[in-house]
Amino acid sequence: MVKKGVSYRCAECGLEVAKWVGRCPECQAWGTIEERGDTRPPIARVAAGAPSAPARPIAQVDVESSRARRTGVGELDRVLGGGLVPGVVVLLAGEPGVGKSTLLLEVAYQWAASTGAGQHDVGPALYVTGEESAGQVRLRAERTGNVHDRMYLAADSDLGSVLSHVDDVKPGLLIVDSVQTMSSPQAEGAPGGVTQVRAVAAGLVALAKERGLPVVLVGHVTKEGSVAGPRVLEHLVDVVLHFEGDKHSTLRMVRGVKNRFGAADEIGCFELRDDGIAGVPDPSGLFLNRHAEAVPGTAITVTVEGKRPLLGEVQALVGRSNLNQPRRAVSGLDSARVSMVLAVLEKRGGAQLGDKDIYTATVGGMKVTEPAVDLAVALAVSSAFNDTALSPRLVAIGEVGLAGEVRRVTGVGRRLAEAVRLGFTHALVPPDSGPLPEGIKTLEVGDLAGALRAVEYVPMA
Repeated sequence: MVKKGVSYRCAECGLEVAKWVGRCPECQAWGTIEERGDTRPPIARVAAGAPSAPARPIAQVDVESSRARRTGVGELDRVLGGGLVPGVVVLLAGEPGVGKSTLLLEVAYQWAASTGAGQHDVGPALYVTGEESAGQVRLRAERTGNVHDRMYLAADSDLGSVLSHVDDVKPGLLIVDSVQTMSSPQAEGAPGGVTQVRAVAAGLVALAKERGLPVVLVGHVTKEGSVAGPRVLEHLVDVVLHFEGDKHSTLRMVRGVKNRFGAADEIGCFELRDDGIAGVPDPSGLFLNRHAEAVPGTAITVTVEGKRPLLGEVQALVGRSNLNQPRRAVSGLDSARVSMVLAVLEKRGGAQLGDKDIYTATVGGMKVTEPAVDLAVALAVSSAFNDTALSPRLVAIGEVGLAGEVRRVTGVGRRLAEAVRLGFTHALVPPDSGPLPEGIKTLEVGDLAGALRAVEYVPMA
């Protein structure tokens, strides 16, 4: 029975439903439907009010106040679209220990150093931490060399206190670490809860828009990899960045997920060191393993992350299996696509792989999910199966279909330009790939069998 005068609302996305259900039909979250009283106001006519500013022709709108200001961290500026726009709210989410606080300390230091040098005198940097003490943050800043007179530090977890610090310091950049540890006295619940996170985020967004203050929020992620807290948190902020990286590797990537002021598919590469974090403007070398001589089971490809082409190495190992069901181990690649490529390679390429253990992986902690790596995976497995090495000057780009055809992929010209820059001389590409750069010999292959034949004619040196 539906209760009269009662409504139900999802605490995650705010969807209102007529009756209680266990799972929200909009965001698919379980146990988030809450009973609410019928507080719907009567429909009333809205009276016209005085606008905050009169409407003007678009050509007369001042754009100088909305120019992005560089943070001083080049790889982060690339992802942000040039820097921080006044009044922008950025949510940087990542797993614990991946290096979020270390990166933002570097951002605060570079901002303070640039304002101290007079490059843009918009105020110092204010770093507010709710997870650590001020002494702990100071020790990390000293270890990484990020101490400056125009960097202000506060250890507080109350939103009202944060606003007081902003009034006292008058910063040009506010960093809050993290939004899940902050609490607002106007909201109920414990810090980190849905109500508190929503109230804190709304308060900081209002502060940023009112004063034109760039605000960077640190966010936690769930075990599924999504931002912890209500889904409305991602809608409130202007930019959502994911900070990714393997704990066993020094490589870190900042990936744009949402950006109202720039491209939402850019990535920035960083290297986490003992003395801090540093941008890697040319990360292709991290994903290649230089061998003294050609080794069977390796193939080079060019993947595109956002708008950035990156060279990566795919390695494969094929061995005789003693199990009834041979092992298929995958690292850094899409396991479903690898299984499909193996099936096509066995059916269309004549490789008998049914009784073999096959291991495929990328180098340097690189994670590749795009279909353009299919051809490189097939060549690496075929090379390992036949125990014949491919030319170290060869790159392979293309998607492999179930019929064995090699399909076109986007940005072949940009991919090959990066390969030319790093000294590669030959490339296997799909047919009709568009204009290609000079300096590299391209071999168009229409199917997988043709690609397996073409690699035999590529010189080893």
